[in-house]
Amino acid sequence: MTSTEPGHAPAAVPAPPPSEAPAEVPDPARAGMRPTKQRRAVAVALAREDAFASAQQIHERLSREGEQVGLATVYRTLSALADAGEVDMMRTEGGEAIYRSCSPTHHHHLVCRSCGRTVEVEGPAVERWTTAIAEQHGYAEVSHTLEIFGTCPECR
Repeated sequence: MTSTEPGHAPAAVPAPPPSEAPAEVPDPARAGMRPTKQRRAVAVALAREDAFASAQQIHERLSREGEQVGLATVYRTLSALADAGEVDMMRTEGGEAIYRSCSPTHHHHLVCRSCGRTVEVEGPAVERWTTAIAEQHGYAEVSHTLEIFGTCPECR
């Protein structure tokens, strides 16, 4: 759903302590994948993260929790979930894909440059502006992404 150009995203950093109960777990079946135990474990691990996380970070978490999931499976699962719109993806300054399980509604992200903490935000003014610009230039079926980067209160 979401991506940014290289050079505008934070470097991949360790995520803050995970939430114990994920709000909504991405569904590999909705991404056209057979929902195997390993793919489900990847989805649950991502849903527990409060920040964007790389495939390596998810793989490390799964290993710490005793789950035996190959790194290639983690990469494929995250990529398929992102392609299906089940999770958001953006790129770090180094070009690495990082992922986050988000709400299903259209939103933007406020991302801490230091720790990677991410907050979903709505932007009604941005929505009105993009619609007006598209109409002004005769465009239809317009979409957009917006990521806002700063330093969270805990890192200041």
